[in-house]
Amino acid sequence: MNHEYTDAELMFADWNGKLESKTREKVDIEIAAHRLAVIEVRRDATGAWSYGSNSPYNRRLTAESPMANRGPAAGHPWLQTSYDSTGTLVCSTLNNCAAGMTPWEAVLAAEENLDTYFTEAVEKIADASVQSIYKRYGLRDRYGWAGFHDRFDVAKEPHEPLRFGWVVEVDPYDPRSVLVKRTALGRTKHEATIVVITNGGQAVIYSGDDGQFEYLYKFVRSGRYDPTNRAANMRLLDAVTLYVAKFRDDGTGEWLPLIFGLGPLTPANGFHSQAEVLINTRRAADIMGATKMDRPEDIEANPKTGKIYAVMTNNTRRQAEQVDNANPRPKNKHRHIIELVEAGGEATASTFRWELFITCGDPNNPDDNAFYQGRKDVSWMSCPDNVAFDDSGRLWVATDGQPSSIQKNAPVYIVEVEGPQRGMSRLFLSGLPGGEVCGPALTPDSRTFFVAIQHPGEAKEVTFVTPISRFPD
Repeated sequence: MNHEYTDAELMFADWNGKLESKTREKVDIEIAAHRLAVIEVRRDATGAWSYGSNSPYNRRLTAESPMANRGPAAGHPWLQTSYDSTGTLVCSTLNNCAAGMTPWEAVLAAEENLDTYFTEAVEKIADASVQSIYKRYGLRDRYGWAGFHDRFDVAKEPHEPLRFGWVVEVDPYDPRSVLVKRTALGRTKHEATIVVITNGGQAVIYSGDDGQFEYLYKFVRSGRYDPTNRAANMRLLDAVTLYVAKFRDDGTGEWLPLIFGLGPLTPANGFHSQAEVLINTRRAADIMGATKMDRPEDIEANPKTGKIYAVMTNNTRRQAEQVDNANPRPKNKHRHIIELVEAGGEATASTFRWELFITCGDPNNPDDNAFYQGRKDVSWMSCPDNVAFDDSGRLWVATDGQPSSIQKNAPVYIVEVEGPQRGMSRLFLSGLPGGEVCGPALTPDSRTFFVAIQHPGEAKEVTFVTPISRFPD
């Protein structure tokens, strides 16, 4: 489970809302609450589920747990700090959004909003290259932790933010294992990951960068997945080839390789190694000419057809002159889902075909310009975020943002993607006021559905004593 972020106004009855008024105790509680948790749940003979409180797998990893950097960027001077002069260790993981399971039964936790924990004093950083990276990715201090922990003050630790924004591999079956940041997968605001194993045994990972006008990525491993050698599989992601998507208006697209020395990724453009391409992934994608998307969030592969479904969360900043066929609406508040088919059905392909599967909103309101494969009789949605497939190939869509976009709680929808009912969306459950519904997951037999209820009660101007939800109490 990801414990992505905290709302101080819902945690502390005596907090006045000003960062400078936070105490060391409050800050340390927040740091402890930003975490990953591994828990075991069990189903008994009656079919009821319960938390296994005595499980040896139960584990809590906080924003202070030591972790390792691995892959091409590990050891680079930009990842070196006073905490670790080698650039191979890092203190913690932060802002973990959706995660993906690998076929070797590890979890890939995605570090998302890496910019929200650090002071904004970019001008105090001596290295112009590092300054440039922070200007491209952004820095904003949401929590005020730097007042008590120097590593969140970029004037004192100018490289610390570069140690976040990675995909973190977790072994849930070894509570003594050290988590590993797989730098080969690039540094962005990762929303989620999905691993596909090709017929030839190659691992292909898809991921989105959850920012307005950011990009869709995939990573291809040349080595082979071995279902009989889990230890070897746990090293598969140390070396992959990183690609970014370019969508053409004619419904075709290509994967552009982000490889040092290839095309414009050269010293003349500020890149001196593959490590720098990975640390500054966004700029590498910029100069390669990738397609700027409407906040790519979760990506999943249909187990029945192999088609890839990518969720675009929103982009209210897109203007009319900036639209393209893959991002067709200006001020896109309702979002859309893209269906992608790799050439030849192979995830390693360098080209693909794509189409808009759903453009969200009310299909009976012409102003929304919504599309559900021509259907009007749907439970229409806004703000799709995390998605999952059941064993029949139906798409389960969890949402984040409906309370602000259409003033309704965030729900889960079931959507048909094939056959005569293609595009049919049906409401499965309604969430809670102020909450986000995330992490949809089904058991292998598709008889049990798990979902996380994140930040219930969150809203503008709420306080500890006046939340709009007290779930689960």
